[in-house]
Amino acid sequence: MSSHVPSSPRRAVASIAADAASRRLKEAAKAAIRLASLAGGCLCIPAALAGPLDNTECIAPAKPGGGFDLTCKLVQTALLQGKYINQPMRLTYMPGGIGAAAYNAVIAQRGDRGNSIVAFSDGSLLNLAQGKFGQHTENDVRWLSAVGTDYGALIVADNSPYRTLADVMKAMKADPTRVVLGAGGTIGSQDWMKAALLARAAGINPKLMRFVAFEGGGEALTALQGGHIHVVTGDAAEASQQQMAGAKIRILAVMSSERLPGRLAQVPTAREAGAPIEWPIVRGFYMGPRVSSADYAAWRETFSKMMADPAFERLRAERGLFPLTLVGNDVDAYVKKQIADYRTLVKEFGLSVAR
Repeated sequence: MSSHVPSSPRRAVASIAADAASRRLKEAAKAAIRLASLAGGCLCIPAALAGPLDNTECIAPAKPGGGFDLTCKLVQTALLQGKYINQPMRLTYMPGGIGAAAYNAVIAQRGDRGNSIVAFSDGSLLNLAQGKFGQHTENDVRWLSAVGTDYGALIVADNSPYRTLADVMKAMKADPTRVVLGAGGTIGSQDWMKAALLARAAGINPKLMRFVAFEGGGEALTALQGGHIHVVTGDAAEASQQQMAGAKIRILAVMSSERLPGRLAQVPTAREAGAPIEWPIVRGFYMGPRVSSADYAAWRETFSKMMADPAFERLRAERGLFPLTLVGNDVDAYVKKQIADYRTLVKEFGLSVAR
């Protein structure tokens, strides 16, 4: 009699053996984790056992130095200091299309990555309202959290002849072509909207203003200091951080309803200078559309705990951001309403609206 084992039972035997080996591997890994925990040693978790808070990544959809970079670095520090993660979060810069490249890449190529989060701001939502992210809409990702808010700001170089926002508006009204505005966004972006609102407040048609688009806020501020543009319609927190880092810039006004606390307490509001403009900028994160509910819930609960800690409030304030805490369904509802409001605004400026 032949000792040959039929193929079907052989596969069954192999499967049983593989299952047993897999169980032994997992038990060994768990034992290693327990030993590492007791010994205080390095913990290297096998990829198959890694959770959403292992090997974490934050994607900033622009070049280094802008608001997305600031947002990622805020949670990078908060998560590590609060011991929510064991290793520093990796930062990935994905510029292109003022957020469109990252949005499309996450949906198409990284949709199920449970350890990856992506920074967004109100500027991202404004672009979505105009269909600037291609075929994708606000319903194609999982909105995770809002971690704080910033406000628009009007910024000039230290050596600029414009001492006040009123000076800028006077010069624009006299000759719109002589004042070159710039920011990290193309026509229809939130920074362009801020410039258009400034032009309207100065009494000129926004179509007459000179506006130079950059890939991110950091690039725009570099051009400002080099004398290539005269005014940046940027963000208060970003500008304040750049000042602390040595940038030779001045903030002429902030687009908030009241003067901001802390380092910006002496900066007037745009309304004080005669420009009734308010532009809050919420900063937060989204995840890919196919991230599991378990991974999403783990991040949601982690952000809830992290933002309730006074240590996070201090880190947020150090970066010039102001309190705003939204997670899960709350941030999803905020995003959907904000995009609806932006669709109304862009119509006022005669821009295209996403359908």
